[in-house]
Amino acid sequence: MEKQREENGRSPRKRIVNILVHVFLAVLAVIWVMPIFWIVLTSFRAEPGAYTSTFLPKAYTLNNYVKLLTDRNVLNFPRMFKNTLIIAICSCCISTSFVLSVSYSLSRMRFKFRKPYMNIAMILGLFPGFLTMITLYFLLKQMGLTQAGAVPGLILIYCASSGMGYYISKGFFDTIPKSLDEAARIDGATRFQIFHRVILPLAKPIVIYTILTAFMAPWGDFVFARFIAFG
Repeated sequence: MEKQREENGRSPRKRIVNILVHVFLAVLAVIWVMPIFWIVLTSFRAEPGAYTSTFLPKAYTLNNYVKLLTDRNVLNFPRMFKNTLIIAICSCCISTSFVLSVSYSLSRMRFKFRKPYMNIAMILGLFPGFLTMITLYFLLKQMGLTQAGAVPGLILIYCASSGMGYYISKGFFDTIPKSLDEAARIDGATRFQIFHRVILPLAKPIVIYTILTAFMAPWGDFVFARFIAFG
């Protein structure tokens, strides 16, 4: 009876806390969505010029999209969109396989240079990628992977160091009991079979997270892609 009274006494307080949390999250969601909403509205704005005095458009039109998709003298958007999509999909597939494989190996296997590799990858991750932009450009230029060959060159660059981003995936794999691996090994499964048939089905959240991050990185990159493609 005393426990029930305590729970009943705390329930109004918990409700208030839940309401405040939901209100706070709703405000954050509105702040996050508003810029996207404004960009979409601006794309349909009929008024000329980049700067306007009103938040909402005074008139709407589809001519902006028609010009973007048809006027190739200004910008060959369909070709650029296709190339970006190809680069993002290919980089996503390769990078995801690299990251998950490296994460599983570091989580389950014990070898001589395991800790030095993890320390080196962590230290190198502290440096921003644009520091190597000029060096990478000249390396790709020597191999003919700039301008006309920028698509395979960008895929190569985006995937080359993807295995260094193992931190989050490895932490997730560490939470999966190793007894599952041992049981599968007793049944005669190989390392690849354990990884493919036992671990990955249990690690769907981190697999989806890795796919999304591996896709968004090349999809949202502009500076480096323009530098390699147009030099």
